[in-house]
Amino acid sequence: MQTVTLNNGVRMPALGLGVFQTPPDETRAAVTAALDLGYRHIDTAAAYGNEREVGQAVHGSGVPREDLFIETKIWISDYGYDETLHGFDKSAAKLGVDRIDLLILHQALPSDFERTVAAYRALEKLLADGRVRAIGVSNFMVGHLAALLDATTVVPAVNQLEIHPYFQQRAILEFGERHRILGQAWSPIGGITFYPGYSEDRRSVLEDPAVTAIAGTHGKSPAQVLLRWGIQQGRSVIPKSTRRHRIAENIDVFDFALTADELKALDALETGRRGGPEPENVTLATYGRTIPEA
Repeated sequence: MQTVTLNNGVRMPALGLGVFQTPPDETRAAVTAALDLGYRHIDTAAAYGNEREVGQAVHGSGVPREDLFIETKIWISDYGYDETLHGFDKSAAKLGVDRIDLLILHQALPSDFERTVAAYRALEKLLADGRVRAIGVSNFMVGHLAALLDATTVVPAVNQLEIHPYFQQRAILEFGERHRILGQAWSPIGGITFYPGYSEDRRSVLEDPAVTAIAGTHGKSPAQVLLRWGIQQGRSVIPKSTRRHRIAENIDVFDFALTADELKALDALETGRRGGPEPENVTLATYGRTIPEA
């Protein structure tokens, strides 16, 4: 497994399994299959409601804890200094671990950014105490990152974003590169584009002729091409699947390379259409939810 080195020296597998929208009963089986197939990086979140099942699969796998990289996220309802410290306790208990490898804030909270800053300062405290190995953010735009950097001490190791050829967020990635913040792609194979309402014609990036042509050239699937596109440009990718054959396919991306022309062709697919919620629209009124105790 190829790794990436975070800005504090921690090494993280470049590819991991995501479990967004994976029901708890399916999560355990998916994570078990992934670990059996060689995955060592699992990405979950408090808001997903499946941290406990991730932990059960991890502990039942027989893989030594030191060989695993576990990443989770604090939801906006648990922002604030003390609230976020407790959010860590809830996640760690559900996962069954004493230390989390990467803990990130799930969204910026633009309507109460002071609360976001307080939450991040709690992450800094957890990092200083050795309870997490690295900290970061998710879905933070350039303005959010700049404001956070001005108000805190530790530069985020990661910014997890919607990134696929149809929505590349280049300005945010370039800002991150200048500050040594790694871009990590959720929906790296454009899964968000499968959903009704993404666009009028519901274009799937997996079916784009440019993608399928490159896949045919390399004898790979379109999904493998999209994952390779992200990894080859230095990003972390966390594809999700609950099917063992897809989980196996998604990790089989380290035996080929895209040419410069192929990378350019994929870069040219930008549509500017976001599939996830607009970050500025994330508020406690619209997205707040109670994260259960462990």
